[in-house]
Amino acid sequence: MAGARPRTAVRTAVVWEVLRDALSALGSGDASAGDGVLSVLDAGGGTGGFAVPLAELGHRVTVVDPSPDSLAALERRAAESGTSGQIRALQGDAAGLAELVPAGSVDLVLCHSVLEVVDDPATALAAVATVLRPGGMASILAANRVAAVVARVAAGRLAEARRLLADPAGWAGEGDPLARRFTVEELSALATSAGLQPRLVHGVRVFADVVPAALVDGDPDAARDLLALEHAAAQHPDYIAVAAQVHLLADRS
Repeated sequence: MAGARPRTAVRTAVVWEVLRDALSALGSGDASAGDGVLSVLDAGGGTGGFAVPLAELGHRVTVVDPSPDSLAALERRAAESGTSGQIRALQGDAAGLAELVPAGSVDLVLCHSVLEVVDDPATALAAVATVLRPGGMASILAANRVAAVVARVAAGRLAEARRLLADPAGWAGEGDPLARRFTVEELSALATSAGLQPRLVHGVRVFADVVPAALVDGDPDAARDLLALEHAAAQHPDYIAVAAQVHLLADRS
């Protein structure tokens, strides 16, 4: 996250706080390496926005992504950060994780912004559960259906908001890059059906997307205030519903 613009950093701050706590808990327990070094799998990890910082913390990270261009960018980024020896890049998709990674071998799986675009979210999460060791954790980040409707209304895209509200999957129609979006209840139920036990639910980007970037990037006080607001609202049930993303931390019991 070093060098990120203030608004960009705020957008992921809550996720990183949860991940740091998860890494600490896993590292102090029966971690696979026995020395606090964890095996992390980033499904759909793309160019390494999470993978490289995790490798910089000393963990071993495998990134599985269907895009060869993204994986090439990941390898360049890892080389620039000096973490090439701790990052492995594999081409594939979330549903095929079990064919790429041994079952029960991973301490922490990141499944961020993946369930919205895969063919079958249930299959993808079942694969996540398969590669996790007992007691391992999954960090699941997905687009929030309710917030997407509100955002389109605020932007004056009313017909699109109506389509998204009416669609059972939360799809806004032709041109929507996401196949679906989730409510908190839907995401939790999906994880439970895959054999994962939800432990924490957070709202991500409750306010960050509605604050002008120029204000936050140009005013350190505004950036600090926005960060404090995001942390305060992240677990508040009244605000999770309007967060741009839902972040679910679950474990394999």
